Amino acid sequence: MSVSELWARATAASDPASLTVVLATAAAVLVVLATPRLWLLARHLLTIVHEGSHAGVALLTGRRLSGIRLHADTSGLTVSVGPARGPGMVATAFAGYVGPALAGLGAAWLLSRGHAAAVLWLLLVLVAVMLVAIRNLYGLWTLLVAGVVLGLVTWYLDPQPWAHAVAWFFLLGAPRAVIELARTRRRSRTSDADTLARLTHLPAWVWVGVFGAVCLAAAAVGAVLLVGAAA
Repeated sequence: MSVSELWARATAASDPASLTVVLATAAAVLVVLATPRLWLLARHLLTIVHEGSHAGVALLTGRRLSGIRLHADTSGLTVSVGPARGPGMVATAFAGYVGPALAGLGAAWLLSRGHAAAVLWLLLVLVAVMLVAIRNLYGLWTLLVAGVVLGLVTWYLDPQPWAHAVAWFFLLGAPRAVIELARTRRRSRTSDADTLARLTHLPAWVWVGVFGAVCLAAAAVGAVLLVGAAA
């Protein structure tokens, strides 16, 4: 298949999803978020976007990406080289927790414009690009599994329900991750909020609150887009 054919497939427009599909995928995602074992498994996808957001902003702000690691406990680490302080480092540290929420908002916007396939293709591209920067075997395995699953879904299945599930997962999963951060941050002083506290002298709890506000705002706007675009 040629590049032009792949592009046509990735950018193909689809009819609006029914309200049943929109609400059913939201309900399915809520079940995943509320079930510890399912959440632990699905959270790897959130971590991929979290670390990808750190990496992308690091590159955009002129930092050099050293590597990305993904761990079995769904944590991750992105290392970049550059000034230890300053706007670039602040933006890089800030991007992780809000990245999935903004990805969900972007997915909701694409779906409201009838581009369900593009949501899945963009996620697949992110996974493929991150393979270049991954620096541990578990992370490599995680990306390969995610890439294969996304590839099969993108190529063989109706993208509409899957793209909606992805959008809801990022929109609703991002606030859940911030809640986890708020509960567990005191056990470790190495979270993104603690890094931002050291960089800006604002308390870590302030940054947790900012993460939460951005994620909740993205979830609200994304939900309006998804429900409003339903047929």
